[in-house]
Amino acid sequence: MRTIFSKSPSPPTRHHTFTESLIEENIEAAELSITKWDSLYGDDHVSYCNIASLFSENNRDEAKQYLSSIKGLQKAMRYLASLESTSDKLVRAQTLMQTAMKRLEREFYQILKSNRNYLDPESVSNHSSSRPSVSRSSFSDSEEDGSENDSIPEVERGSSAVIADLRAIAEAMISAGYAKECFKIYRTIRKSIVDEALYNLGVERNLGFQQIQKMEWEILEVKIKHWLNAVKGAVKTVFYGERLLCDQVFAISSSIRESCFTDVSKEGALALFGFPENVAKSKKAPEKMFRILDLYEAVSDLWPEIESIFSFESTSTVRSTAVNSLIRLSDAVRTMLTDFEMAIQKHSSKTTVPGGGIHPLTRYVMNYISFLADYSGVLSDIIADWPLQISSPLPESYFGSPDKEESISSPISVRLAWLILVMLCKLDGKAEMYKDVALSYLFLANNLQYVVNKVRQSNLKLLLGDNWVTKHEQKVRKYAANYERVGWSKVFAALPENPTAEIPVDQVIEHFRNFNSAFEEAYKKQTSWVVTDPKLRDEIKLSLARRIGPIYKEFFDKYGGVQLMKEMWAKTLVRYTPDDLRNYCSDLFFGSGSSGSISSSSRLGGRYSR
Repeated sequence: MRTIFSKSPSPPTRHHTFTESLIEENIEAAELSITKWDSLYGDDHVSYCNIASLFSENNRDEAKQYLSSIKGLQKAMRYLASLESTSDKLVRAQTLMQTAMKRLEREFYQILKSNRNYLDPESVSNHSSSRPSVSRSSFSDSEEDGSENDSIPEVERGSSAVIADLRAIAEAMISAGYAKECFKIYRTIRKSIVDEALYNLGVERNLGFQQIQKMEWEILEVKIKHWLNAVKGAVKTVFYGERLLCDQVFAISSSIRESCFTDVSKEGALALFGFPENVAKSKKAPEKMFRILDLYEAVSDLWPEIESIFSFESTSTVRSTAVNSLIRLSDAVRTMLTDFEMAIQKHSSKTTVPGGGIHPLTRYVMNYISFLADYSGVLSDIIADWPLQISSPLPESYFGSPDKEESISSPISVRLAWLILVMLCKLDGKAEMYKDVALSYLFLANNLQYVVNKVRQSNLKLLLGDNWVTKHEQKVRKYAANYERVGWSKVFAALPENPTAEIPVDQVIEHFRNFNSAFEEAYKKQTSWVVTDPKLRDEIKLSLARRIGPIYKEFFDKYGGVQLMKEMWAKTLVRYTPDDLRNYCSDLFFGSGSSGSISSSSRLGGRYSR
């Protein structure tokens, strides 16, 4: 026969408050209440959920009396055990206590099973956050204010009442030495509920490293998305709600509170936080970078809640699994950043882009880096203690003067600026593949302008600063000026220094012939060249127009329409009017023509090549 006493206290003194009459009175009162409700279900094999509930709304007073009688019975048993541990009254009291505990077991089971809507994690979380006094038993002597109760939503009122009932039963059973039975019922029911909630969120239990390693990326990415959608609800609702429920129901015992929460939640939590660690250990590839960062960000953002919810010593493995996930994910990011830089440096395509347009490498790298800039906060944590290792100092012209406010100093800014610099150096080498020097300069202007635009249009501008943008815009203009100087040098040379000066006819003829030849050569060659940025295109056209148009117009006005027009060959000599030149120049840089000297380049596929 079970007893709640491990050691009998000292014999009572004359000051002891109990008397024989009080003992008998407590036992009789308990017997009256316990046997009354025991007769309502009788058969030991009756379903837990088919009994008439002592804790229904209509039986509040009787439930309070029932619990009170159990307390009185406990006092009587303690006193009797101190006198004679084998007395008939003690045996009678223990039998009554066993009956009462069996009743409370069934009540505890029924309440847990029948009130899932009031005990779902979201209801518990909402109730606790809005009602700090939730842990107070509904059987306390003080009654809640009616007007205050009316202001609480029905679900929260229901949740409060159910939790209070569970807590009252748990306290009674634990005090009577029936903690094991109470724990078993709670664990069985609540673990199934937590597991079901995680399953509904999309948390997969049996997804190990070997399975993840063998998965195609498209399949794994879908699973990562599902995990990202699930993790916040799992932590902030499911586990948080279950922790609150355990804390409130088992407030009487910190050890039982810990054991219950651990048994109910630990397995699911380990499966949840083991997933990102396994993903981080799988094969590394550039396209995985942003999902890895998403995983890191999710765990990092939730870490305060994880640390608080799983604060018990018995759930330390959950905390360590989450921490290990962060470590593995950060290592994966560092590896992929290193691989990304190496891939830029090793890019070995020997083909040139037709017309000097945007190279696929430029598109890929800048789109990739601009996406990285969106994760600047996460990346700052990851690379904070990972200094950039390079063989030579970074060019001051690239990063700006150290005494400028816009200087790049943060680790993430330096890292991204370095990646851009690596790419620009690679583009310098690719520019040399063009046979035409002017086209090389146009290629550099196009690609650097694309880089600047990407920086301006993304979070890179916040990281690199206005000074960086200004310096690189100046480089674009320098490349454009070099293109004009080399690409149109023969045209500029064919124009007279003083277009209105009096010169012999043979010199006039030479100027027109040289100009015609130079302009036609430049135009024919450059109709296939492109300037992708509309603003830069207009700036170059305007610059050419300013350098060619006014001089040619003055020369044309003086000689083209008067003296030479008297000659038979004047129409073939003076081929272009100033308006013709403007029209021809306006057609440039759209890549509408073709050039046999420029080969086609293969496109670099992927989500970042756009």
